[in-house]
Amino acid sequence: MQVAEKIREPAQINAVALKAYARVADAWGLSLKEAAGLAGMSGGTGERAKKPDFAGELTKDQLLRLSAVIGIYKSLELYFSEPLARSWFARPNTGPLFGGNRPVDTAIDGGLPQILAVRTYLDALRGGA
Repeated sequence: MQVAEKIREPAQINAVALKAYARVADAWGLSLKEAAGLAGMSGGTGERAKKPDFAGELTKDQLLRLSAVIGIYKSLELYFSEPLARSWFARPNTGPLFGGNRPVDTAIDGGLPQILAVRTYLDALRGGA
């Protein structure tokens, strides 16, 4: 018996990624400007991307950002209880990566490398590494 290989079209991948990302941004209470900046988009593109019929293509950088942010969300949900899991990303943090700033701000300012650093930091907390 052969298993049919599922090949996803880029538009389908984009739609799924944007839908998941929109749910994360809503759960965290991010403003449109914050959500767009975190995704590496302009405010106008971020607004259009929230619509179900968005036909624009995401860059590889944007897809990686969305994937990493969804991973951050998952780590927070596993590590903390709901009130803190939902607010952690937007609260000032004195940890070594953040210097008293909010993780969302450092992630926006630092781009993909900082988003990945935050994800690694949270994964280490969860794994005890």
